[in-house]
Amino acid sequence: MRWYWIDRFIEFESGRRAKAIKNVTLAEDHLHDHFPGYPTMPNCLIIEGMAQTGGLLVGESTGFREKVVLAKISRARFYSCARPGDTLVYTAIADDIRKDGAVVTATSHKQDQLQAEISIFFAHLDGGFRDKTLFEREDMLRIMRILRAYDVGRAADGTPLREPVAADPDTEPTGQ
Repeated sequence: MRWYWIDRFIEFESGRRAKAIKNVTLAEDHLHDHFPGYPTMPNCLIIEGMAQTGGLLVGESTGFREKVVLAKISRARFYSCARPGDTLVYTAIADDIRKDGAVVTATSHKQDQLQAEISIFFAHLDGGFRDKTLFEREDMLRIMRILRAYDVGRAADGTPLREPVAADPDTEPTGQ
């Protein structure tokens, strides 16, 4: 990921759900152009934040051995805008994770108010793309550290989520 549209994880349950926050601030350049005089975070960036939350949830469930890409947004609803000073809480729930991909439902809240909700389909790229570099596994693990997923995360069995110790993509991650 070149840009992060989440600031940090506040909850992370491996293969089940993740919660992340995004603080909307005037320090973000895109707010000065969208819309001049009434800065608003574009809905496409809110979708990207929810997709990053869900995509990292799906990717972590296999120890980032699969290349996870956003395949489709089947539904997106927005109920209010996000403005500087707002803190968005993204919740991603893995409805179904399979060998070929995953379905995730995600929401964005401002305090107790539902701000947006979406349904996302992620695909695991097949063997024809395995030799293509979309991202490095180590980069994804670094992102998880930066966003503090291992600080707040839980494995599926309820134990603390641990970072995989082996760099070998065929090695099972620990703590799952």
